[in-house]
Amino acid sequence: MEISTNDYRVWTEGSAIHYEGTMRLSGTDAYAPILEIMHAVLEAKPEVITLDLTGLEFLNSSGINLLAKFTIEIRKQPDVGVRVLGSKSIPWQSKSLRNLQRLHPALELTIS
Repeated sequence: MEISTNDYRVWTEGSAIHYEGTMRLSGTDAYAPILEIMHAVLEAKPEVITLDLTGLEFLNSSGINLLAKFTIEIRKQPDVGVRVLGSKSIPWQSKSLRNLQRLHPALELTIS
């Protein structure tokens, strides 16, 4: 599954969801196709879901909210783990991704 525009790209590889580019979508409705991809991965109930954000330069508050809600949905599935990959070179990630661990303490966060 893949969504690709001039600004961003979201695609899956097995239970990994990759994001790259700049996501400035307006509101929940605009993020719905991306959430659909994320739900498809969750519905397969993999052992671990990887959210690879290392190529995502910018994500607005609606997108961060999407990640938070999805993290809570994963938390409700005790047999599904979650790993989030971020980059130290992208400032928003060091701040915002740590908040996901507050929502799901078992979340494995790697910012490198």
